[in-house]
Amino acid sequence: MKRWTVAVLAILGCGCSLLAQAQAQIVDTTVCDVVKKPVLFDGKMVRIKGTVVSGLDEFVIKDAADPNCGFQVNAIWLAYPQGTKGKAGPAAIVQVQPAKNFSGQYTPPSRISVALDKSKDFKQFDSLLAQTHQKGADACLGCARYEVTATLEGRLDAVSDANLKRDASGKIVGFGGFGNMNSYPARLVLQSVSDVTPKEIDYTKIDDATKGDPVPALSAPNAQSAPLPPGPPSNDPYGTLEIVQKIVQTMPDSAAKDQALKAAAAYGKEREHNGVTIAFGTTNEAAPKDEAIGTKDSPDGILFNCTFNSDKLQGPLLGLALAHIGEHVTELRNPAPQNVGAPPILFESDAWVVDTVTAIGGGIRFLTMPGGYELWNSTWPSASRNDQMAAGLKDFLSNEALLSQ
Repeated sequence: MKRWTVAVLAILGCGCSLLAQAQAQIVDTTVCDVVKKPVLFDGKMVRIKGTVVSGLDEFVIKDAADPNCGFQVNAIWLAYPQGTKGKAGPAAIVQVQPAKNFSGQYTPPSRISVALDKSKDFKQFDSLLAQTHQKGADACLGCARYEVTATLEGRLDAVSDANLKRDASGKIVGFGGFGNMNSYPARLVLQSVSDVTPKEIDYTKIDDATKGDPVPALSAPNAQSAPLPPGPPSNDPYGTLEIVQKIVQTMPDSAAKDQALKAAAAYGKEREHNGVTIAFGTTNEAAPKDEAIGTKDSPDGILFNCTFNSDKLQGPLLGLALAHIGEHVTELRNPAPQNVGAPPILFESDAWVVDTVTAIGGGIRFLTMPGGYELWNSTWPSASRNDQMAAGLKDFLSNEALLSQ
Protein backbone atom coordinates (compact mmCIF):
# COMPACT_ATOMS: atom_id res chain seq x y z
CA MET A 1 0.00 0.00 0.00
CA LYS A 2 2.82 2.35 0.90
CA ARG A 3 4.57 1.77 -2.44
CA TRP A 4 1.29 2.39 -4.29
CA THR A 5 0.76 5.65 -2.40
CA VAL A 6 4.27 6.81 -3.20
CA ALA A 7 3.75 6.00 -6.86
CA VAL A 8 0.47 7.95 -6.97
CA LEU A 9 2.09 10.94 -5.29
CA ALA A 10 4.93 10.81 -7.78
CA ILE A 11 2.49 10.83 -10.70
CA LEU A 12 0.52 13.68 -9.17
CA GLY A 13 3.73 15.60 -8.61
CA CYS A 14 4.70 15.10 -12.22
CA GLY A 15 1.24 16.29 -13.33
CA CYS A 16 1.48 19.43 -11.25
CA SER A 17 4.92 20.11 -12.67
CA LEU A 18 3.63 19.77 -16.24
CA LEU A 19 0.69 22.05 -15.45
CA ALA A 20 2.99 24.67 -13.96
CA GLN A 21 5.25 24.38 -17.00
CA ALA A 22 2.30 24.88 -19.36
CA GLN A 23 1.10 27.90 -17.38
CA ALA A 24 4.60 29.34 -17.38
CA GLN A 25 4.62 29.17 -21.18
CA ILE A 26 1.74 31.63 -21.45
CA VAL A 27 3.10 35.02 -22.54
CA ASP A 28 1.51 38.16 -21.10
CA THR A 29 1.28 40.86 -23.75
CA THR A 30 -0.93 43.61 -25.19
CA VAL A 31 -2.78 44.08 -28.46
CA CYS A 32 -0.46 46.93 -29.47
CA ASP A 33 2.65 44.83 -28.82
CA VAL A 34 1.23 42.03 -30.99
CA VAL A 35 0.23 44.20 -33.95
CA LYS A 36 3.63 45.92 -33.82
CA LYS A 37 5.56 42.65 -34.38
CA PRO A 38 3.00 39.85 -34.85
CA VAL A 39 5.46 37.17 -36.02
CA LEU A 40 7.28 37.31 -32.66
CA PHE A 41 4.16 35.75 -31.12
CA ASP A 42 3.30 33.23 -33.85
CA GLY A 43 2.31 29.88 -32.34
CA LYS A 44 2.65 31.09 -28.75
CA MET A 45 0.04 30.87 -26.03
CA VAL A 46 -0.68 34.42 -24.89
CA ARG A 47 -2.71 36.27 -22.28
CA ILE A 48 -4.18 39.64 -23.30
CA LYS A 49 -6.38 42.16 -21.55
CA GLY A 50 -8.45 43.54 -24.39
CA THR A 51 -11.83 44.77 -25.53
CA VAL A 52 -13.69 42.62 -28.05
CA VAL A 53 -15.75 44.30 -30.75
CA SER A 54 -18.22 42.48 -33.00
CA GLY A 55 -19.54 44.24 -36.10
CA LEU A 56 -20.68 43.69 -39.66
CA ASP A 57 -17.45 42.09 -40.89
CA GLU A 58 -15.27 42.22 -37.78
CA PHE A 59 -14.72 40.14 -34.64
CA VAL A 60 -11.64 41.70 -33.14
CA ILE A 61 -9.72 42.53 -29.99
CA LYS A 62 -8.62 46.12 -29.46
CA ASP A 63 -6.17 47.26 -26.82
CA ALA A 64 -8.00 47.93 -23.55
CA ALA A 65 -5.75 50.90 -22.71
CA ASP A 66 -4.96 52.43 -26.12
CA PRO A 67 -7.24 51.33 -29.03
CA ASN A 68 -5.17 53.28 -31.58
CA CYS A 69 -1.83 51.48 -31.71
CA GLY A 70 -0.68 53.58 -34.67
CA PHE A 71 -0.79 50.89 -37.38
CA GLN A 72 -2.98 50.29 -40.44
CA VAL A 73 -4.75 47.48 -38.57
CA ASN A 74 -4.98 48.15 -34.83
CA ALA A 75 -6.66 44.93 -33.76
CA ILE A 76 -6.29 41.16 -33.51
CA TRP A 77 -8.87 38.92 -35.17
CA LEU A 78 -10.65 36.67 -32.64
CA ALA A 79 -11.74 33.11 -33.37
CA TYR A 80 -13.13 30.19 -31.41
CA PRO A 81 -11.75 26.66 -31.88
CA GLN A 82 -13.55 24.56 -34.45
CA GLY A 83 -16.71 22.96 -33.10
CA THR A 84 -17.38 25.58 -30.42
CA LYS A 85 -20.79 26.53 -31.84
CA GLY A 86 -20.68 29.95 -30.22
CA LYS A 87 -23.15 32.67 -31.16
CA ALA A 88 -20.93 35.77 -31.25
CA GLY A 89 -19.00 36.93 -34.29
CA PRO A 90 -19.32 39.04 -37.43
CA ALA A 91 -22.53 39.21 -39.44
CA ALA A 92 -20.72 38.64 -42.75
CA ILE A 93 -17.26 37.75 -43.95
CA VAL A 94 -15.28 36.83 -47.06
CA GLN A 95 -12.20 34.63 -46.81
CA VAL A 96 -9.77 34.02 -49.66
CA GLN A 97 -8.46 30.50 -50.28
CA PRO A 98 -6.40 28.70 -52.94
CA ALA A 99 -8.70 26.67 -55.18
CA LYS A 100 -8.11 23.05 -56.10
CA ASN A 101 -6.58 24.24 -59.38
CA PHE A 102 -4.39 26.92 -57.78
CA SER A 103 -1.19 27.09 -59.86
CA GLY A 104 1.09 28.61 -57.25
CA GLN A 105 2.98 27.09 -54.36
CA TYR A 106 1.04 26.84 -51.12
CA THR A 107 1.64 24.79 -47.98
CA PRO A 108 -1.19 24.78 -45.42
CA PRO A 109 0.08 25.79 -41.96
CA SER A 110 0.38 23.25 -39.16
CA ARG A 111 -0.96 24.50 -35.82
CA ILE A 112 -1.32 23.07 -32.33
CA SER A 113 -4.90 22.38 -31.29
CA VAL A 114 -6.70 24.54 -28.76
CA ALA A 115 -9.42 23.30 -26.40
CA LEU A 116 -11.84 25.99 -25.25
CA ASP A 117 -12.87 26.17 -21.61
CA LYS A 118 -16.63 26.69 -21.91
CA SER A 119 -16.84 28.17 -18.45
CA LYS A 120 -19.55 30.41 -17.04
CA ASP A 121 -17.37 33.38 -18.00
CA PHE A 122 -17.16 32.20 -21.62
CA LYS A 123 -20.91 31.68 -21.86
CA GLN A 124 -21.50 35.20 -20.54
CA PHE A 125 -18.86 36.60 -22.90
CA ASP A 126 -20.33 34.86 -25.95
CA SER A 127 -23.92 35.76 -25.05
CA LEU A 128 -23.16 39.45 -24.57
CA LEU A 129 -21.28 39.76 -27.88
CA ALA A 130 -24.02 37.91 -29.77
CA GLN A 131 -26.70 40.46 -28.87
CA THR A 132 -27.65 42.99 -31.54
CA HIS A 133 -29.03 46.48 -31.16
CA GLN A 134 -32.80 46.16 -31.52
CA LYS A 135 -34.14 49.61 -30.65
CA GLY A 136 -34.83 52.37 -33.12
CA ALA A 137 -36.30 51.98 -36.58
CA ASP A 138 -33.36 52.59 -38.87
CA ALA A 139 -31.25 50.05 -40.73
CA CYS A 140 -28.41 49.37 -38.31
CA LEU A 141 -25.98 47.12 -40.19
CA GLY A 142 -23.87 44.81 -38.02
CA CYS A 143 -24.74 46.74 -34.87
CA ALA A 144 -23.82 44.85 -31.70
CA ARG A 145 -25.40 45.83 -28.39
CA TYR A 146 -22.26 45.37 -26.30
CA GLU A 147 -18.50 45.47 -26.44
CA VAL A 148 -16.76 43.35 -23.80
CA THR A 149 -13.46 43.85 -21.99
CA ALA A 150 -11.91 40.64 -20.65
CA THR A 151 -8.73 38.71 -20.04
CA LEU A 152 -8.27 36.39 -23.03
CA GLU A 153 -5.93 33.42 -23.30
CA GLY A 154 -5.28 31.44 -26.44
CA ARG A 155 -3.03 30.55 -29.34
CA LEU A 156 -1.68 33.48 -31.33
CA ASP A 157 -1.37 32.93 -35.10
CA ALA A 158 0.53 35.54 -37.09
CA VAL A 159 2.02 36.48 -40.46
CA SER A 160 4.59 39.14 -41.28
CA ASP A 161 2.42 40.61 -44.05
CA ALA A 162 -1.33 40.20 -44.30
CA ASN A 163 -1.62 41.55 -47.84
CA LEU A 164 -2.37 39.11 -50.64
CA LYS A 165 0.67 38.48 -52.84
CA ARG A 166 0.28 39.20 -56.55
CA ASP A 167 2.47 38.69 -59.61
CA ALA A 168 3.23 41.37 -62.21
CA SER A 169 -0.14 40.79 -63.88
CA GLY A 170 -2.04 41.28 -60.61
CA LYS A 171 -2.89 37.59 -60.19
CA ILE A 172 -3.03 36.32 -56.58
CA VAL A 173 -0.10 33.98 -55.99
CA GLY A 174 0.19 34.06 -52.19
CA PHE A 175 -2.05 34.42 -49.19
CA GLY A 176 -1.94 36.73 -46.22
CA GLY A 177 -3.58 36.87 -42.85
CA PHE A 178 -6.79 36.09 -41.03
CA GLY A 179 -10.40 37.12 -40.73
CA ASN A 180 -12.36 39.20 -43.18
CA MET A 181 -10.49 39.61 -46.49
CA ASN A 182 -7.54 37.76 -44.84
CA SER A 183 -6.51 41.27 -43.81
CA TYR A 184 -5.50 40.84 -40.16
CA PRO A 185 -1.85 39.94 -39.46
CA ALA A 186 -2.72 38.30 -36.13
CA ARG A 187 -5.45 35.99 -34.86
CA LEU A 188 -6.16 34.76 -31.33
CA VAL A 189 -7.81 31.34 -31.13
CA LEU A 190 -9.54 31.46 -27.77
CA GLN A 191 -8.72 28.98 -25.01
CA SER A 192 -10.24 30.74 -21.99
CA VAL A 193 -11.80 34.01 -20.92
CA SER A 194 -12.13 35.68 -17.51
CA ASP A 195 -12.78 39.05 -15.88
CA VAL A 196 -15.68 39.78 -18.23
CA THR A 197 -16.86 43.40 -18.15
CA PRO A 198 -19.57 44.47 -20.63
CA LYS A 199 -20.22 47.99 -21.87
CA GLU A 200 -23.48 48.75 -23.63
CA ILE A 201 -22.89 50.77 -26.80
CA ASP A 202 -24.72 54.10 -26.88
CA TYR A 203 -27.14 54.32 -29.80
CA THR A 204 -29.32 56.95 -28.12
CA LYS A 205 -28.72 59.65 -30.71
CA ILE A 206 -29.73 57.54 -33.68
CA ASP A 207 -32.63 55.93 -31.80
CA ASP A 208 -34.09 59.35 -31.04
CA ALA A 209 -33.61 60.49 -34.64
CA THR A 210 -35.46 57.51 -36.12
CA LYS A 211 -38.16 57.04 -33.49
CA GLY A 212 -41.53 56.20 -34.99
CA ASP A 213 -40.27 55.49 -38.49
CA PRO A 214 -40.85 51.89 -39.67
CA VAL A 215 -37.99 49.89 -41.15
CA PRO A 216 -38.74 49.68 -44.90
CA ALA A 217 -38.42 46.62 -47.05
CA LEU A 218 -35.46 46.83 -49.39
CA SER A 219 -37.14 47.22 -52.78
CA ALA A 220 -36.48 48.78 -56.14
CA PRO A 221 -38.91 51.48 -57.28
CA ASN A 222 -41.12 50.18 -60.08
CA ALA A 223 -39.39 46.78 -59.90
CA GLN A 224 -41.33 43.86 -61.31
CA SER A 225 -40.20 41.52 -58.53
CA ALA A 226 -41.66 41.68 -55.04
CA PRO A 227 -39.67 43.63 -52.46
CA LEU A 228 -37.63 41.80 -49.86
CA PRO A 229 -40.05 41.54 -46.92
CA PRO A 230 -39.23 42.42 -43.32
CA GLY A 231 -38.45 39.43 -41.10
CA PRO A 232 -36.04 36.54 -41.56
CA PRO A 233 -33.83 36.82 -44.65
CA SER A 234 -34.60 34.88 -47.77
CA ASN A 235 -32.89 31.55 -48.31
CA ASP A 236 -32.46 32.67 -51.91
CA PRO A 237 -29.50 35.09 -51.86
CA TYR A 238 -29.50 35.34 -55.64
CA GLY A 239 -33.07 36.62 -55.58
CA THR A 240 -31.98 39.23 -53.06
CA LEU A 241 -29.04 40.18 -55.29
CA GLU A 242 -31.44 40.66 -58.20
CA ILE A 243 -33.38 43.16 -56.09
CA VAL A 244 -30.13 44.93 -55.14
CA GLN A 245 -29.18 45.25 -58.81
CA LYS A 246 -32.59 46.71 -59.71
CA ILE A 247 -32.31 49.16 -56.82
CA VAL A 248 -28.89 50.39 -57.89
CA GLN A 249 -29.92 50.71 -61.54
CA THR A 250 -32.50 53.34 -60.52
CA MET A 251 -29.77 55.61 -59.12
CA PRO A 252 -28.20 58.49 -61.10
CA ASP A 253 -25.00 57.61 -62.97
CA SER A 254 -21.90 57.90 -60.80
CA ALA A 255 -18.72 56.04 -59.89
CA ALA A 256 -20.47 54.79 -56.74
CA LYS A 257 -23.31 53.37 -58.82
CA ASP A 258 -20.81 51.52 -61.03
CA GLN A 259 -19.13 50.11 -57.91
CA ALA A 260 -22.43 48.91 -56.52
CA LEU A 261 -23.42 47.17 -59.76
CA LYS A 262 -20.05 45.37 -59.87
CA ALA A 263 -20.48 44.35 -56.22
CA ALA A 264 -23.87 42.76 -56.86
CA ALA A 265 -22.50 40.98 -59.95
CA ALA A 266 -19.41 39.63 -58.15
CA TYR A 267 -21.24 36.49 -57.05
CA GLY A 268 -22.08 35.49 -60.60
CA LYS A 269 -25.24 33.63 -61.45
CA GLU A 270 -26.58 30.78 -59.38
CA ARG A 271 -24.73 27.50 -60.14
CA GLU A 272 -22.22 29.40 -62.28
CA HIS A 273 -19.21 28.21 -60.23
CA ASN A 274 -17.20 31.37 -60.68
CA GLY A 275 -15.17 30.77 -57.52
CA VAL A 276 -17.43 32.81 -55.24
CA THR A 277 -19.54 30.82 -52.79
CA ILE A 278 -22.40 31.96 -50.55
CA ALA A 279 -23.15 30.16 -47.30
CA PHE A 280 -25.27 30.90 -44.23
CA GLY A 281 -24.02 30.22 -40.73
CA THR A 282 -21.72 31.51 -38.01
CA THR A 283 -18.37 32.97 -38.93
CA ASN A 284 -16.48 32.76 -35.66
CA GLU A 285 -14.35 29.59 -35.79
CA ALA A 286 -10.79 28.84 -36.86
CA ALA A 287 -11.29 25.79 -39.05
CA PRO A 288 -8.22 24.08 -40.58
CA LYS A 289 -10.17 23.56 -43.81
CA ASP A 290 -10.27 27.33 -44.33
CA GLU A 291 -6.45 27.41 -44.52
CA ALA A 292 -6.20 24.27 -46.64
CA ILE A 293 -6.29 24.03 -50.43
CA GLY A 294 -9.93 24.11 -51.53
CA THR A 295 -11.86 21.18 -52.91
CA LYS A 296 -13.30 23.13 -55.87
CA ASP A 297 -11.80 24.72 -58.97
CA SER A 298 -12.10 28.40 -59.84
CA PRO A 299 -11.55 30.31 -63.10
CA ASP A 300 -8.52 32.10 -61.62
CA GLY A 301 -7.50 29.43 -59.11
CA ILE A 302 -8.85 31.44 -56.16
CA LEU A 303 -11.91 30.83 -53.97
CA PHE A 304 -13.84 33.63 -52.28
CA ASN A 305 -15.87 32.08 -49.48
CA CYS A 306 -18.65 34.42 -48.35
CA THR A 307 -20.58 33.55 -45.19
CA PHE A 308 -23.59 35.39 -43.77
CA ASN A 309 -25.12 35.05 -40.31
CA SER A 310 -28.83 35.24 -41.05
CA ASP A 311 -29.69 35.77 -37.37
CA LYS A 312 -27.99 39.17 -37.58
CA LEU A 313 -29.25 40.14 -41.04
CA GLN A 314 -32.97 40.53 -40.71
CA GLY A 315 -35.23 42.42 -43.13
CA PRO A 316 -33.30 44.69 -45.52
CA LEU A 317 -29.93 43.99 -43.90
CA LEU A 318 -29.15 40.87 -45.93
CA GLY A 319 -29.25 42.83 -49.19
CA LEU A 320 -26.93 45.47 -47.75
CA ALA A 321 -24.54 42.81 -46.43
CA LEU A 322 -24.46 41.07 -49.82
CA ALA A 323 -23.61 44.38 -51.48
CA HIS A 324 -20.90 45.09 -48.88
CA ILE A 325 -19.16 41.71 -49.18
CA GLY A 326 -19.61 41.74 -52.97
CA GLU A 327 -17.60 44.97 -53.08
CA HIS A 328 -14.83 43.25 -51.09
CA VAL A 329 -14.78 40.37 -53.58
CA THR A 330 -14.57 42.80 -56.51
CA GLU A 331 -11.71 44.77 -54.95
CA LEU A 332 -9.77 41.63 -54.06
CA ARG A 333 -10.31 39.81 -57.33
CA ASN A 334 -9.94 42.64 -59.83
CA PRO A 335 -8.50 45.70 -58.07
CA ALA A 336 -8.13 48.94 -59.96
CA PRO A 337 -4.46 49.61 -60.83
CA GLN A 338 -4.24 52.28 -58.13
CA ASN A 339 -5.67 49.87 -55.53
CA VAL A 340 -3.25 46.96 -56.00
CA GLY A 341 -1.69 46.33 -52.60
CA ALA A 342 -3.90 48.98 -50.98
CA PRO A 343 -4.56 48.73 -47.22
CA PRO A 344 -7.86 47.27 -45.97
CA ILE A 345 -9.13 50.73 -45.00
CA LEU A 346 -9.70 51.53 -48.65
CA PHE A 347 -11.76 48.38 -49.23
CA GLU A 348 -13.85 49.00 -46.11
CA SER A 349 -14.53 52.57 -47.14
CA ASP A 350 -15.62 51.56 -50.65
CA ALA A 351 -17.90 48.81 -49.31
CA TRP A 352 -19.76 51.25 -47.06
CA VAL A 353 -20.16 53.63 -50.00
CA VAL A 354 -21.81 50.78 -51.92
CA ASP A 355 -24.12 50.21 -48.94
CA THR A 356 -25.08 53.88 -48.98
CA VAL A 357 -26.03 53.81 -52.66
CA THR A 358 -28.07 50.64 -52.11
CA ALA A 359 -29.81 52.04 -49.04
CA ILE A 360 -30.74 55.33 -50.70
CA GLY A 361 -32.01 53.59 -53.83
CA GLY A 362 -34.01 51.15 -51.72
CA GLY A 363 -35.79 53.87 -49.81
CA ILE A 364 -34.00 53.35 -46.49
CA ARG A 365 -34.06 56.66 -44.65
CA PHE A 366 -31.44 56.01 -41.97
CA LEU A 367 -28.37 53.79 -42.27
CA THR A 368 -26.27 53.32 -39.16
CA MET A 369 -22.89 51.63 -38.79
CA PRO A 370 -21.76 49.62 -35.71
CA GLY A 371 -21.07 51.84 -32.75
CA GLY A 372 -23.86 54.28 -33.63
CA TYR A 373 -22.13 56.14 -36.49
CA GLU A 374 -24.53 57.60 -39.06
CA LEU A 375 -23.73 56.87 -42.70
CA TRP A 376 -26.99 58.08 -44.21
CA ASN A 377 -29.81 60.22 -42.88
CA SER A 378 -32.51 61.36 -45.29
CA THR A 379 -33.19 64.44 -43.15
CA TRP A 380 -29.70 65.86 -43.72
CA PRO A 381 -29.72 69.05 -45.85
CA SER A 382 -28.82 68.24 -49.46
CA ALA A 383 -25.89 70.65 -49.48
CA SER A 384 -24.14 68.92 -46.56
CA ARG A 385 -24.98 65.24 -47.16
CA ASN A 386 -21.67 64.26 -48.75
CA ASP A 387 -19.67 65.96 -46.01
CA GLN A 388 -21.73 64.35 -43.25
CA MET A 389 -21.46 60.90 -44.82
CA ALA A 390 -17.69 61.30 -45.22
CA ALA A 391 -17.30 62.47 -41.62
CA GLY A 392 -19.34 59.59 -40.23
CA LEU A 393 -17.41 57.04 -42.27
CA LYS A 394 -14.04 58.47 -41.25
CA ASP A 395 -14.97 58.35 -37.55
CA PHE A 396 -16.26 54.81 -37.88
CA LEU A 397 -13.17 53.49 -39.65
CA SER A 398 -10.75 54.94 -37.12
CA ASN A 399 -12.75 54.53 -33.90
CA GLU A 400 -14.79 51.39 -34.49
CA ALA A 401 -13.13 49.41 -37.29
CA LEU A 402 -9.71 50.31 -35.80
CA LEU A 403 -8.14 51.09 -39.16
CA SER A 404 -5.68 53.94 -39.79
CA GLN A 405 -4.45 55.65 -42.94
